[in-house]
Amino acid sequence: MEGVRKHYRVGDSVVRALDGVDLRIRQGEYVAVMGPSGSGKSTLMNLLGCLDVPSSGRYLLRGLDVDRMDDDALSDVRNREIGFVFQSFNLLPRLDALENVALPLLYAGVGREERRERAAEALRQVGLEARMTHRPDALSGGQRQRVAVARALVTRPSIILADEPTGNLDTATSVEVMKLFDSIHRKGNTVILVTHEEDIARHAHRMVRLRDGKIESDENLHQDR
Repeated sequence: MEGVRKHYRVGDSVVRALDGVDLRIRQGEYVAVMGPSGSGKSTLMNLLGCLDVPSSGRYLLRGLDVDRMDDDALSDVRNREIGFVFQSFNLLPRLDALENVALPLLYAGVGREERRERAAEALRQVGLEARMTHRPDALSGGQRQRVAVARALVTRPSIILADEPTGNLDTATSVEVMKLFDSIHRKGNTVILVTHEEDIARHAHRMVRLRDGKIESDENLHQDR
């Protein structure tokens, strides 16, 4: 990102959600984004995830000029490059774990047999091979988040974006889910997580702090890794 700004008009006033952000994230990095409420974390996540485009500035994703893309092009990049994990899991209650994980492949036009094989493999990656036929209401909070992580992995994206991934979990379950993100990163994925919890952010190798739409600090952690 180079000089990225995102402004919203609310009534007669303009909200400067991001106000001149310069940020470079390299392939394979593990980055935590922190900041108080209203600092611009969610806006930054939406832009990184190609859910929105900047008001001004430039965003290059693997050489693609995102800020110039139309909705169809943004959707294509999202489907190919990015896996999302949300605080609220966003699982469909009437589908079992395997069907929930396979959904992104259905939207991508992948055939039924390949969908099921890849969804099963993603669930094995997160340790849920014994829960594939369980619906969300039969799973614990940690298991539901693991299903959500498997769904993010199933398209084999280059980037995993996690928005408060432990926000609805107790401490012990949060530790287990963060071990899963650590493992995903070690296997080569770029991981970017938004969190307000310092201990969760410390799992990352780099911490970017936002305040008032600007980067306040950008710190390398775990220099020995």
